[in-house]
Formats: sequence, structure tokens, C-alpha cells
Amino acid sequence: MDKTPPSPPQTPEHTPTGQEPYRRDFLGMVTTAGAVTGAAACAIPFLESLKPQDSASAHAPVDVDLSKLAPGQQTTVVWQGKPVFILRRTPEDIAKLQNAAQADTLRDPTSKEHQQPPYAENWHRSLTPEYGVYVGICTHLGCVPAYAPAAAGNVPAPAAEGAGKPISQETPPGGYACPCHGSKFDLAGRVFKGAPAPYNLPVPPYFMPTPTTLRLGENPKGQSFDFSTIVQI
Repeated sequence: MDKTPPSPPQTPEHTPTGQEPYRRDFLGMVTTAGAVTGAAACAIPFLESLKPQDSASAHAPVDVDLSKLAPGQQTTVVWQGKPVFILRRTPEDIAKLQNAAQADTLRDPTSKEHQQPPYAENWHRSLTPEYGVYVGICTHLGCVPAYAPAAAGNVPAPAAEGAGKPISQETPPGGYACPCHGSKFDLAGRVFKGAPAPYNLPVPPYFMPTPTTLRLGENPKGQSFDFSTIVQI
């Protein structure tokens, strides 16, 4: 009689070695598939963020609440990817814009160049003297000018000596100064003589549906203006 003891039952420790590579490969594929799926799930939002903005939404009007904008303050909003300055001018600012001495120092004081809608071709270059609205991009090489509020009561004398000469390189009180090449603009966005910028700051299409709401990108009723027709931005 054969007294050879029977073979012990196989346990995981006794699994034939030929199956180990198969199990490792299978687990590796499962792990890899999970990692790829997770990476794809993370990549989808990232790729979505790289898509260009929808054309309709990019050109949609933008409403701006002006109720908390105090006289002398400015707010900046983005419209069609461009910074737009909205300034609430003080009575002193408005008086300064009408001063003949300052007008003589400006390159285009009466807005002859097509840099604004027809309804902004006036001495304050806006719908109402209280609010100025400009695209904040220097017409020289595209830098963003800085706003310099006017000091209280700083209104030039009616017949200042030297009127008509190019403005100095100092930042004019109450105006805009380009940090790149020194162009200066007044509080109506009009460029001073002697500056490298050739044109006034552009005025975008807009209107005010209420006294404290400004809508960028939409003309007043009965008015027509295509921003793409301006001379330069």
C-alpha cells in the first residue's frame, strides 16, 4: 500500500507561481484605468476653461451700479475684454473741462476724431457731464493710464500764462497719465499736446436706464454707434 501522504490543499501561499504575473498584471490594469479615468475627470473642467468665451456673452451689455460711486471716485469694469473707466466727476472737474485755457493745451478738444459715439461729441464727451466713460487703453501703445484725482478747488485761471504750450511731464492734477511713455489725458479722456498718444481715449457705446445704472455696450434709444468704427484703440 502506498503510504505517501496526500498533498495539502492549496492556499494563496501555495498558488502556482504561474498565476502571480497574471494577477499582478490584472491589478495593474485596474489601477491604471482608475488613474486615467480620474485624470480625465479632472482634465475636462480644465479643458472647458480653455475654450474661448461664447461670442454672444462676450458682446452682451454690462450693467454697472453707480449708487455707491462718490464724486471724484472712479470704478473700472471689463467690457469685451477691455478695461472701462467710469468716473463720477465733481463740480470742480466739470468746471475745469470747460476752461478755455486747458482746451488750448489739448490735441483734439472738440472731439473731431471719431473716437466716441455721436452722442458723446461734446465738451464732456459723455451723455451727462457728471459721468465720464472711457476705454482705459492708451492710444499710443496700449498701456493702461492711471487716474489722478484733482485737488479740491483746483481749477485753472481763465487766462493762464503760457496756454497752448505742451503740458509738462508731471501728472496733471485731475486727469490720466500713461505709465509707459508719459501720455496725459484730461478728465474727459482728451489727450494733451506734446504726448505720444495721437488720439483721445475711446468712448464705448452706453446709456443710463436709471440715474444710478449704466449699461455698457448698448446705445441710447434712437442712437446708433458701432464701436469697431473708431479711429484707434
